[in-house]
Amino acid sequence: MSIFHSLPAAPIAEKRPVEDTRHGIARIDDYAWLRDGNWQAMFKDPAILDPAIRAHLEAENAYMKAAMADTAALQKQLFSEMKGRIKEDDSSVPLKNGPYAYGSFYVTGGEQPHYFRTARDADYRDTALRQVLLDGDKEAEGKAYFRLAGLDATTDHSHALWGYDDKGSEYYTLRIRNLETGADLADIVENTGGGGAWAPDGKSFFYTLQDENHRPSKIYHHIVGQPQSSDRLVYEETDPGFFMGVGGSLLDDFIYIDIHDHETSEYRLLSTKDLSAEPLLVSPREEGLEYAMCEGGDVFYILTNADGAKDFKIMEAPVTAPFRENWREVVPHTPGKLILSHMAFARHLVWLERKDGLPQIMIRDRKTGAEHAIAFAEEAYSLGLQGAAEYDTDIIRFSYSSMTTPTQLFDYNMATRERTLLKTQEVPSGHNPDDYVTRRVFAPAWDGESVPVTLLYRKDLVLDGTAPCLLYGYGAYGITIPASFNTSCLSLVDRGFVYAIAHIRGGKDKGFAWYENGKMQNKENTFKDFVAAADYLAAEKYTSYGRIVAEGGSAGGMLMGAVANMAPEKFAAFIAAVPFVDVLNTMLDDTLPLTPPEWPEWGNPIDSEEEYGWIAAYSPYENVDARPYPPILALAGLTDPRVTYWEPAKWVARLREKTTGDQPILLRTNMDAGHGGASGRFQRLEEVAFEYAFAIKVAGKM
Repeated sequence: MSIFHSLPAAPIAEKRPVEDTRHGIARIDDYAWLRDGNWQAMFKDPAILDPAIRAHLEAENAYMKAAMADTAALQKQLFSEMKGRIKEDDSSVPLKNGPYAYGSFYVTGGEQPHYFRTARDADYRDTALRQVLLDGDKEAEGKAYFRLAGLDATTDHSHALWGYDDKGSEYYTLRIRNLETGADLADIVENTGGGGAWAPDGKSFFYTLQDENHRPSKIYHHIVGQPQSSDRLVYEETDPGFFMGVGGSLLDDFIYIDIHDHETSEYRLLSTKDLSAEPLLVSPREEGLEYAMCEGGDVFYILTNADGAKDFKIMEAPVTAPFRENWREVVPHTPGKLILSHMAFARHLVWLERKDGLPQIMIRDRKTGAEHAIAFAEEAYSLGLQGAAEYDTDIIRFSYSSMTTPTQLFDYNMATRERTLLKTQEVPSGHNPDDYVTRRVFAPAWDGESVPVTLLYRKDLVLDGTAPCLLYGYGAYGITIPASFNTSCLSLVDRGFVYAIAHIRGGKDKGFAWYENGKMQNKENTFKDFVAAADYLAAEKYTSYGRIVAEGGSAGGMLMGAVANMAPEKFAAFIAAVPFVDVLNTMLDDTLPLTPPEWPEWGNPIDSEEEYGWIAAYSPYENVDARPYPPILALAGLTDPRVTYWEPAKWVARLREKTTGDQPILLRTNMDAGHGGASGRFQRLEEVAFEYAFAIKVAGKM
């Protein structure tokens, strides 16, 4: 029996059948009309959305509000709790760079960051010593959506490049600010990827332009004071299957052009000694070859999987001849020890690696070759390597947290091995780590593998199978969900929930092979691993079937859709945020922003009948069938360029048509945002409070 009582009639989307035949296989899509035919323009101007589509989305929002009306007080309470755990007037510890230290802070009641600098060794906590460079709250005034892209100062610290997106469509506008006067120059550079790389003299910068299909296809060189129309095209990527970005080296000697998809990469270098030159190709793209570069004075250090180094190794090559034939091994490949990232400084080489599912930071003395690790002893934890903004330094910065331990920020002396605790995350409403337990357990999978699961629950919770559980999963692109401190989930845990993260295949939690075994033809392992995690938690009485609320977003939303089709009876509900659920139709449409770059992750159903079959077998939208689905909450963003709004809209329409049960299928579309949801830090908490209110309601904990 449904716990959602006295609901109005649910919106019923009109059926307008569209037939599509590929590889001799015909399909009917009744809800294809929910995709606006003018979506490219709509992302820049949401007001032009087709009125019929707008009416349907608004009807869905009204139905959702009616279904969740009895949680209004709970949502306010959850929001109050979550907000109470965040220090409103918080500040970062600024990072030293030349004569200054740069950081950001928030003000009480503010939604957006404020960027500041102080003298290099000044006490940043003394607000009188801060020079405010950019007031995000002021810039966001009058805008329903506003997201900053950061602030990057010139080498001489006289100006800074900053960017913003005020639609949620991830088309960023770049501006240049005079840091002495606080005024912006006349330059306006539009439709960019959100950042840029300054030339050392501060008179020009390089940026990535997004094309009409929202792909970063061109790198331009902008001269300060000149119109965007006169910018020089530096490089154009003609293969729509590749992403592209631009950045600068710590020594300001090179501009990096990084071109990659999910399994192949290519670097082109531009010496800042000759900005008009053609970029130098380091190693031409070779399917399956990945590499990333950082400068180390007279050498480049190259992180790569070349020559079968599945978990990556680090090579070096002369700056004067960085070509692949000159690469020489520095840090060898060790199976099962995945190197995630690297950076170089004057006297040290640093890299972040993951071994047995846990991260550690490695330091190598460039002169002696001696190595040591920065690691921690908790059963599950998270490390973040921030590095430094300067090359000639022995000090790097990193962060540490666990599910029970608030984030701690350290400066670390690589020569003396001394750690200096700079800051511990404040929880204003109070937090006692001893009240909680974090565990790392392993769920047996169908094929003999073991799936790591991170758990958080109150120490006084009785584990007799009666506790509700929120089980979170992602499982794609090699992304590992960290076991880090999360103030929001405490609102569930304090209400008797077990909070669990399933580190399923498709991530790199257990090395690169863990990723490979959850993509392309192996994608269904991701879904089976998630079900295996639920089975284990029920068998071990952390929870029980019917008490597990599953949650995932984006590619994790696809996970939700696939598992809902695979094992709906094991779950109390599903929360699918901006869910990638219309996989087959999206991968068949090469005009969509992310489709060609995504083919190495999912397969190319246009060219390959076999790969068409892989995707068709699990695509959530295609596999909705007549079965009793539990309550489902789908969340969308109207201007989302990554997972377009029509994917969850179509999925919900088909679920509502097919379900044989009486549980509601809900869709909430943010009409003022994109993939990341609301842009303000507390506005985002309101969305989390809404999701958690749904979880609490379906778990019978209201």
